This record gives sequence, C-alpha cells and structure tokens, in this order.
Amino acid sequence: MSSMMRQPQQRANLLQGTLDMLVLRTLLSGPAHGHQIGKYIQRTTNDFLQMQHGSLYPALHRLQERGWVTSKWEMAPDRNREFKYYRLTEKGRKQLVVEESQWKQMAEAVARVMWPAAEES
Repeated sequence: MSSMMRQPQQRANLLQGTLDMLVLRTLLSGPAHGHQIGKYIQRTTNDFLQMQHGSLYPALHRLQERGWVTSKWEMAPDRNREFKYYRLTEKGRKQLVVEESQWKQMAEAVARVMWPAAEES
C-alpha cells in the first residue's frame, strides 16, 4: 500500500485499510479489472493517489481471501483479450459499510483536533 501515493513523505502516512476501502467502493459501481480499478481511483482523486501493481494486486488478493470480492477471467468487451474481473460480494458490501463508518469517525476525530470549534479554544 505504501507505494500508492505520489509524494514519498505522504506514502507512509496512508492509514492501513484505506486502499481496501477504496477498492470496495470502486467495485460498488460494478465489476472491473485491476487496471480499471487503479485508473478509477487515480482519476477520481485528480491523480493524487497513484495505484501501483505492488500495492493494488496484493490488496485485491487479500479482499478475495476475506470473501469481500470474487474474481473471474472474462473477455474484455472492447478487446480481444481476457482480464480478471473483480466483483463485490454481499459480504464485501457489508464490510464497505463498516469501513466507511470507521473512516468517517476517524476523519471527524482528526478534524476536531485540527480545527477545534471557536468556543472550545
């Protein structure tokens, strides 16, 4: 996961599990192969997050081992080539809800420290 961020000093700061959550969220919109998943995350973060094979594919394998995604080799609709497409499972959908809730709680807690309300200062 550490190689997914563009700037080296930020790489180590990415919280563990964030990549898993982003992949699960990406697959919520439908099946995708690894390259599509990485490009979607890169595009939607305005190139802030750069997906590297060394972090994305181990994450996909980890999610599959946990039963949160399944995969199947299929022909790409626009190419004469097979790709491994990943799909979110029902268990993965439930885990995404948990991950999103935990992420929101953590982001709100950090925000309270970083930008305390005027009456608290």
